[in-house]
Amino acid sequence: MKVHSELAYSVLADDLSDSFASGDEDNGKSAISNKNINNEINGNWLSSSSTSIHEARLKAKAKRRLRKNSSRDSGRGDSLSDNGEIIRGTSAAPTSPKSKLLDRKSRLGKGRGLPKKGGAGGKGVWGRSGEVYEPEEVDEKDPNYDEAQENCVYETVVPPLDERVFEKTVTPIVQEYFEHGDTNEVAELLAELNLGPMRSEVPSLAVSLALEAKASHRELTSRLLADLCGSVLSRSDMENSFDKLLRELPDLVLDTPGAPQLVGQFIARAVSDQILSEGYIEGYKGRVDCEYTRAALDRAAVLLKMSMGGLRIDNQWGTGGGQRPVIQLIKEMNLLLKEYILSGDSKEAERCLRDLEVPHFHHEFVYEAIVMVLESKGEKTFKMVLQLLKSLSTSSIITVDQMRRGYERVYMDIAEINIDVPRAYFILEQFVDESFSMGIIDVKLRDLCPCRGRKRFVSEGDGGVVKLESY
Repeated sequence: MKVHSELAYSVLADDLSDSFASGDEDNGKSAISNKNINNEINGNWLSSSSTSIHEARLKAKAKRRLRKNSSRDSGRGDSLSDNGEIIRGTSAAPTSPKSKLLDRKSRLGKGRGLPKKGGAGGKGVWGRSGEVYEPEEVDEKDPNYDEAQENCVYETVVPPLDERVFEKTVTPIVQEYFEHGDTNEVAELLAELNLGPMRSEVPSLAVSLALEAKASHRELTSRLLADLCGSVLSRSDMENSFDKLLRELPDLVLDTPGAPQLVGQFIARAVSDQILSEGYIEGYKGRVDCEYTRAALDRAAVLLKMSMGGLRIDNQWGTGGGQRPVIQLIKEMNLLLKEYILSGDSKEAERCLRDLEVPHFHHEFVYEAIVMVLESKGEKTFKMVLQLLKSLSTSSIITVDQMRRGYERVYMDIAEINIDVPRAYFILEQFVDESFSMGIIDVKLRDLCPCRGRKRFVSEGDGGVVKLESY
């Protein structure tokens, strides 16, 4: 029995020596050996030895696993329990500088939060910020090298406009010019375009658009042609353009019945501005078969002859809208009112007021009309001005706002007007009452009419009768 126990002890020692690989393993070996010796009583081996061997193997296996994972996760704080089970501690960030450098995990979840390759990598990236590229040297040994490319000069080339694109491009420019009236802006826009053979089409297009527009737009067109000649267009381009207009007169008459007379005025103005040569009209003598072309040339010839007698062709279209001086507009409105009082034609007065093209200045017309009534003598002017204002208000040529402003201006100046016209207050009250009864003004505007306090003058022979017209 003793020999059997010694043999079992030697086998156990060999098994434990294979399981442990360090000095701690030797200590475990001696501890277990002593424990097994104590388990041997009277030469008999107790059954608890098999349990002790199993526990020793589990401890050794757990230590090897812990030692293997310590290099991967040094901050976990894992430990062994008394039973040999692994206890996971709370994960803590590495504290030593070496562990931070060896930490290969991302701190932000996706990478380190830095640009790829310092900003010099990735699709569509020009390179690292601040990096300056030097001129690339041409390699003459490159099989794709072409000697002719070294002397090439690259420039932006704008293709010339064709007929369809020309009209779509230039028409908005001319129409916008009718609004702002700046010829320099038009010249800059046309200089950016490659007009090519369509250069001579610019004047004819501008004139054809002006034929269907107002008189002020025709005046702007004449100024535009005068400013473009020499800088953007040549005199030959102008002559070719007017030749085309004369050929297209039969078609222009369909839309504008007065096209021959208007084109004749454009030709006369162009000759006066030295855009066309003085012999331009003479060159058509004996070579005209179209009646519309002949009418246009005759109109131009008549205007040029009248200019020799003192007629100003440069003012034949007039100046419309806000481009006119205020003093000139006031004079024209006074002339319009005087002509209306003499003729009594309200339709002609409406047309003349509309041709002035100053809807924002119609309050001046109302003001001048009322002042004319205050300064006049008799009932004729009183009634005719009322009828004219009623007609203009009904046709909406003069808006409600402009009418109100005209009356308010008279209310403000009535004190000064009364100095020259002693009965101005009395006449104004009557005119305002009649205007309200005819629907020209409303109740609020009627109530704003100023009135002068009247005094009663009673003499001995009047018998106590109040003189209403005395002040």
